Amino acid sequence: MGTRGWQKIPWAVAVVLPLLAAPARAGAAEISAGGSFGWIQIGDDSRPAVGPQAAISWPFERDFLFMVHDLFTVLLATQDGGLGVYNQTSLDVGVTWEDGHFSLGPSIALYDMPSCGVALCGRVAGVAIGGHAQVNSYFAGPLGWSTSAHVQWLGGDSPVLPGHAAFVVVAGPVLRWTIE
Repeated sequence: MGTRGWQKIPWAVAVVLPLLAAPARAGAAEISAGGSFGWIQIGDDSRPAVGPQAAISWPFERDFLFMVHDLFTVLLATQDGGLGVYNQTSLDVGVTWEDGHFSLGPSIALYDMPSCGVALCGRVAGVAIGGHAQVNSYFAGPLGWSTSAHVQWLGGDSPVLPGHAAFVVVAGPVLRWTIE
């Protein structure tokens, strides 16, 4: 294993260890799933975004939680270039209360979409890192409303977008289940 292989091990431990340890410490896990609608802003483009989201969270201590959240977004074809996709996964920590929670954390996104920069338009694809924040509020038992915001840095060699931020804001209904 070369030097780069050893550098990846701490990231793997940071991701896998909490997933294995949190349920044993915390007791009940919570699963949530829902749909979302919003928009994404990349470069000079703004597009409607729709898709499903899902998360699993584990409470720890008294009012805190650890959460793994995934948002799959389809970017609608409102102009030339067709549909796009944006899939963001985050590892969050947050505060929880009986009828909801707030969480934030680092995220990674995979994307493939049409976009326009200052001088060019074209398809861009890649991997981006960034951050995520989310609020879920439950108003009718397991039924609630989820609002999330994501900021990703799209770097790379793209002549269309040579280093731009992507902003995604979505909201929609969410359901939750508790697993003992």
